[in-house]
Amino acid sequence: MDLSGSNVLLTGATGGIGAALASRLAAQGARLTLSGRREEALKAAAGVHGARTVVADLAVRSDVVMLAEACAGTDVLVANAALPASGDLLDYTEEQLDRALDVNLRAPVLLARLLAAHMTARGRGHIVLVGSLSGKAATGSTSLYNATKFGLRGFALALRQELRGTGVGVSLVQPGFVRDAGMFAATGATPPGGIRTVTPRQVADGVVRAVRRDRCEVNVAPLELRVLSAVAGQFPGFAERIQARAGLDGPVRQIVEAQRTHR
Repeated sequence: MDLSGSNVLLTGATGGIGAALASRLAAQGARLTLSGRREEALKAAAGVHGARTVVADLAVRSDVVMLAEACAGTDVLVANAALPASGDLLDYTEEQLDRALDVNLRAPVLLARLLAAHMTARGRGHIVLVGSLSGKAATGSTSLYNATKFGLRGFALALRQELRGTGVGVSLVQPGFVRDAGMFAATGATPPGGIRTVTPRQVADGVVRAVRRDRCEVNVAPLELRVLSAVAGQFPGFAERIQARAGLDGPVRQIVEAQRTHR
């Protein structure tokens, strides 16, 4: 599908990865609608890209419906918004659980459902769900985040099959460890030693590639991390032992402590 001239809705547009996505999509000639919670940040981004804005909190269920109604003419949905949701499950309140599940899983599922109805009626469209390699491999202290990303992956792969033949494509884009944006940039935590990172621009390139080539799944990560996540998905017990020996939960602990400090 050609992005030039297409109406593209981007959620989570005010974050670091969202900013890279907005820039890349605008460069492709997309007519952008940017969505997020922070009105001033949205306006600033819209000014740069000549975009339309819709303020919405995806943890508020009525806001998700409002956003879909305001963007019924969307040709391409890029569901990028997500919460880090790191930390041990026992540290979460019921309200925090609900918010993470709503933003990371329920909102993209409902947006896809509501916008796909319009896309299939027109016989044209594409849905991109931005997940994470945490949707393929579990890590300690990310049980809630893993749950949302595993769920998002299953939803994306199945929805793609359901919409086959309608003219509407579905792609899942899964970044690995991202530098200069996201959890590591926000908290100052250090990614695991020996594992390379990717840039927000590489994630944006993956999204464009997914739409233009109708890719099922695009894993934006170096080869070693793609291999590790594939092995972990098939052999979780083995992966658990390797992670424990290598101390791979250390960076997650750094993120959790940084988040506690800033609460």
